[in-house]
Amino acid sequence: MTTPKIAVVTGANRGLGFEISRQLAKKGYQVILTSRDEAKGKAAAEKLQSEGLDVIYYHLDVTSDESSQKLAEFINQQFGRLDVLVNNAGIYIDRNSVFDTQIDTLQETMETNVYGVLRVTQALIPLMKKQNYGRIVNVSSGAGQLSDMQGGLPGYRISKAALNALTRIFASELQGTNILVNSVCPGWVKTDMGGSNAPLTPEQGVDTIVWLATLVDDSPTGKFFRNRKPIAW
Repeated sequence: MTTPKIAVVTGANRGLGFEISRQLAKKGYQVILTSRDEAKGKAAAEKLQSEGLDVIYYHLDVTSDESSQKLAEFINQQFGRLDVLVNNAGIYIDRNSVFDTQIDTLQETMETNVYGVLRVTQALIPLMKKQNYGRIVNVSSGAGQLSDMQGGLPGYRISKAALNALTRIFASELQGTNILVNSVCPGWVKTDMGGSNAPLTPEQGVDTIVWLATLVDDSPTGKFFRNRKPIAW
């Protein structure tokens, strides 16, 4: 019997994270669904379990070093390794012009969208290094694409541009390993964050994310993808 690969999805109690968890579990992965809201996270995991999927819940606050390390310890004790990390947790709390935005709004956004990804990845990378295998997917946005940078949403845009930079740094420092790190723009998706007017369903939105999470060996790393194709940073 083949041992299932182990995947962690952050911010997974709803929206893209929930659907990523569902699709990876459908592919036979043991999914650890994480979220800051414990009640909502447990309910989400139970919903997927009711669909016959191999999903468990673990509480994770990406803004906490202690919480990130506890997740790493849990995975090491239960499974001894980690195969996939999808850094999906993110916030979108600014709607203002750059001239009106507050520094504390930018700081709060960066804490989750960038520093959260950094601390969780730092905590979990050793579990990938011990087996020289890993797939890390950072859920970014076209809003952070420097080649098409526009006005508005400064905190969100800056955080996603920084996340793309972090992706390239991790990929460069992991060069020569079988740990692949990529960013992805899922597009405008019908979620609580995306709103009801978005053209894509959650299943459509996670397609490239799940594809990157399940890349075969010798696939690209340090790239930014949309619709399964690399795009300009």
